[in-house]
Amino acid sequence: MKHRPRTEMIAETRAKLIAAGRAAFGRVGYADASMDDFTAECGLTRGALYHHFGDKKGLLMAVIEQIDAEMTQRLNQLSAQAPTRWQGLIDENVGYIKMALEPEIQRIMLRDGPAVLGDPSSWPTVPGCVTMISSSIRALQEDGVVAEMDPEAAARLIMGSSTIAAQWIANSDDPEATLEKAVAVFRKMLDGLLV
Repeated sequence: MKHRPRTEMIAETRAKLIAAGRAAFGRVGYADASMDDFTAECGLTRGALYHHFGDKKGLLMAVIEQIDAEMTQRLNQLSAQAPTRWQGLIDENVGYIKMALEPEIQRIMLRDGPAVLGDPSSWPTVPGCVTMISSSIRALQEDGVVAEMDPEAAARLIMGSSTIAAQWIANSDDPEATLEKAVAVFRKMLDGLLV
């Protein structure tokens, strides 16, 4: 049997723990997810969890980073398929709000994540999002579509309102109706950026 490199084994262990944590957090939520259950499920020990993530909270952050990367990829595809740069900005941000209907995103990203890790605007995934939206705003300003304003401030306000809208939907008794209201007002808000 061929000896595998240590880095490969470490990556495999991390991937197993993230997958098991993601499944447990998505199924029963952070509070009810037992570290022993999901470490046993993937054939690892609690020690492996502590070694790679520090604790259950560290594992949640790793799961959130994975889901966030997947969400970003999906949103980039939406933006790339749009007929104009402006429509791409709208589609990308409305797409984020619509993801609040997905059970895994509702529970992990919009309910448990903020409850356990605090304000989403302080998560390590935020700077990349701010940079991406700021770049879009700058390009739209150069195209003469969006009024002159500070691109970073605009990006942070867009992100803040879309995040709060998504959390509102995720915690609503009627998510579909809340989505409809939130998206209608969010679109009007974005229209306020136009020249």
